[in-house]
Amino acid sequence: MLLRVRVCGVCRTDLHIVEGELPLIKNALIPGHQIVGEIVDGATDELPLGMRVGVSWMGGVDGNCSYCRRGLENLCDTPVFTGYTVDGGYAEYAAARSDFVYPLPSELDDLHAAPLLCAGIIGFRSLRVAGVERGDRVGLFGFGASAHLAIAVLHSWKCEVYVSTRGASHRQLAESLGATWVGSETDKPPVALDRAVTFAPSGDVVIAALSSLRKSGIVAINAVHLDRIPEFDYDQLLWGERQIRSVANMTRTDARDFLKIAADIQLEPKVTVFSLDQSNEALAAVKNDAINGAAVIVI
Repeated sequence: MLLRVRVCGVCRTDLHIVEGELPLIKNALIPGHQIVGEIVDGATDELPLGMRVGVSWMGGVDGNCSYCRRGLENLCDTPVFTGYTVDGGYAEYAAARSDFVYPLPSELDDLHAAPLLCAGIIGFRSLRVAGVERGDRVGLFGFGASAHLAIAVLHSWKCEVYVSTRGASHRQLAESLGATWVGSETDKPPVALDRAVTFAPSGDVVIAALSSLRKSGIVAINAVHLDRIPEFDYDQLLWGERQIRSVANMTRTDARDFLKIAADIQLEPKVTVFSLDQSNEALAAVKNDAINGAAVIVI
């Protein structure tokens, strides 16, 4: 179906694509995979003309590979990625598969819905991959667009949240959003954590998170690209049935479940607005950690 784009969120993955850290698959690519738009062509009975919908990173799967058949469509062998393998939302119009668009709850306005469509969904999946349970002590390592949404979900689950992040403004944001403890990237949380999620594309941060876990704890790595994981002491850091798990993409179930939670808890991301002709400035701001929360392009 064809969508008239209203807004599009800016994701760090867009930056990885633009700067070549992810291999270019499509030439003359239009980035952007956090699209809020309205249907102008290709409507269905369930998705009528004019309906406001969202599009995320996962733009399609084959439905036939072994992973799709096992309910693991996020690991599909031949996936479609919005703004990577097909054109995305840094544009006035965008095409999307009708089975990979999501009706947006009325409680979520355009500006605040856009960051939820990747940063929010993938942060939510990260909590699932980390096995977070109600009341857990959870560490968030890095506190950008995704983490500042995940903390709201964790609060709704009555979790204690411990944040380690390098930027002073990010630490201030974490404090303002009710983190139990906030420290710099080199500070260790004062308690052993049940779960941790890393958001920075740095292997050093993974080791910092791992060193903060109790026995049987889990670190979920929320990064499409990671620089490397340095050598570490197995006996001290991994033994005791601790686990390191990667977070790969998301499923449509993740998206639907998260959007419902976001509406229920009235989740409102902190956003900085850019116009379409300021797309490069938006990407530069994300690269330089110059934004608290999320960047959003208004068309």
